[in-house]
Amino acid sequence: MDFKSVQQLFPSEDGSKLQQKAFLKNIENLVMNIDNLKNPNKSTLGTIQEKSDDFYKELIENTNTPQTGIEMEQVVHELINLSKGSPYQTRNYVTNSIPLASIPGVIGQLTASLLNSNSLWDVYGPAATEAEVRVISMMSKIVGYDYTKSWGYTTWGGQGAVFNGLRLAIVKQFPNSNKEGIPNNLYCFASENAHYSLLKSVEATGIGSNHLITVKAGSDHSMDLDDLRLKLEKVIQNGGIPVYIVATTGATDSFGIDDVKAIKEIAAEIEEKYQLKPIHIHADSAMGGFYSFFREYDFMNNPLQFEEEVLTSLKKINNRMKYIHLADSCCFDFHKLGQNPYNASLYLVKNGQDFGLLDLEEFDTPYVGNRGYGSYHTGYTLECSRMGSAISIYASLLAFGVEGYQQLLANYIRVNLAFRKKLITNFPRIGITNSETIGPITTFRLYENKAKWDLEIRGKLKVDEIEKTNELNDRLFEILGKNREDVFFGDTKKQCMVYASDSKERLPVYVAKFFSISPYTTIEHLDHITTALDSAIKELEEIENEVLI
Repeated sequence: MDFKSVQQLFPSEDGSKLQQKAFLKNIENLVMNIDNLKNPNKSTLGTIQEKSDDFYKELIENTNTPQTGIEMEQVVHELINLSKGSPYQTRNYVTNSIPLASIPGVIGQLTASLLNSNSLWDVYGPAATEAEVRVISMMSKIVGYDYTKSWGYTTWGGQGAVFNGLRLAIVKQFPNSNKEGIPNNLYCFASENAHYSLLKSVEATGIGSNHLITVKAGSDHSMDLDDLRLKLEKVIQNGGIPVYIVATTGATDSFGIDDVKAIKEIAAEIEEKYQLKPIHIHADSAMGGFYSFFREYDFMNNPLQFEEEVLTSLKKINNRMKYIHLADSCCFDFHKLGQNPYNASLYLVKNGQDFGLLDLEEFDTPYVGNRGYGSYHTGYTLECSRMGSAISIYASLLAFGVEGYQQLLANYIRVNLAFRKKLITNFPRIGITNSETIGPITTFRLYENKAKWDLEIRGKLKVDEIEKTNELNDRLFEILGKNREDVFFGDTKKQCMVYASDSKERLPVYVAKFFSISPYTTIEHLDHITTALDSAIKELEEIENEVLI
């Protein structure tokens, strides 16, 4: 390969029509061939490729970098081969919060790639930084922050937001901790149903997982406020310092929504009683926070004409979500309900001046940000280089607008309400385990003879009954997973924790999960989805009967 050929692997520097044509041809080839793999009645692109136990070992042994680069047409062919068998968010994709990336989101990400725009400094990435400032303003107004005081940045997911919230929580109480290290008596609090992001964060910051206090959750999967108060007081009385509370606003498995307003009030009471510095409250709104688009919706006049039961559910969600602005920080994973390609997360802080506690000195960043030119330098982020994902977020916000997101989010509720009715009518052995919450998720649990969730959630079943039901559902997961090419259900081995009648320990609950994340999943597709579930249960019964024989 000569140097001229190498140059042809880059976009032109002068807008060459020839290079533009070749570039667009490759993109068209990729899009057309991926489209050829689509089948709206399946949840994968083409057929799932079964992988042997040695599949990845063989890849390692047999993959080498070519001595001479191959033609772009062949490169695209290899990329298409990679795509075969990949999950695809058709009407039958109901597994988890991995979205169908929208066209504006994809175009925005392509723009960021073409510009190679780094969000670190506006001199290097003016498009990324301008888009970031715009989306900070847009989402601050949506959530109810004072946009003249709030600030934020795009980061590496909800995990990044939880971790950065903890960094901020520590330095707000101990301004010298960045230099001197952290005290050994700091504590963090979150619901037992919270995402494991905080567990990783307390480990990474050196606080230690033993200093993460899990708070019991109630039947609606939200944090038990009495238990929170009790555990805050216990930690303080034993010499500990509470620095961080994570309020989950839309749990990954159940869509439980913690009461941010009540949590804020309890924290204020504790702070006053024990003369503590403010405890930083982070609303983990990575997924559920998108229902903040209804914060100013006119529920009385219902301009988008949502059905009564959908409207009632939206009101219920809004009654909790509208208080996210009371949290000191929050986040939005646009690669979840924002329908953007990975990775696109926005971390917002109520008081942007707090970032000054984390910012680096100019002499610590000698080659960026401390020039007479350029006015946007994010020395307070954990990352140095940051992809310009704000461009993708900005494109989506412009294209969908508030009403577009409202329509999309309402449909997820509409579909789940209809799905629950079908479960109740047709599956007496199934209990809906998040019936007190509503959103894009329905979690359900198969029982041996008839549904017993009402007893299980109240601690009326014995340990062996709960564990036996967990094992039954684990076997169901395997069958649903094997059949995921048809309908791709989700599952989890810890949706929540329950008491047993013969134990003081709380036990995890295994459930299957219906997560409506595709705009193409509508009510008329639910018959096929429930038929697939029924077939899986019958297949499980046949296997168990064969074992008994």
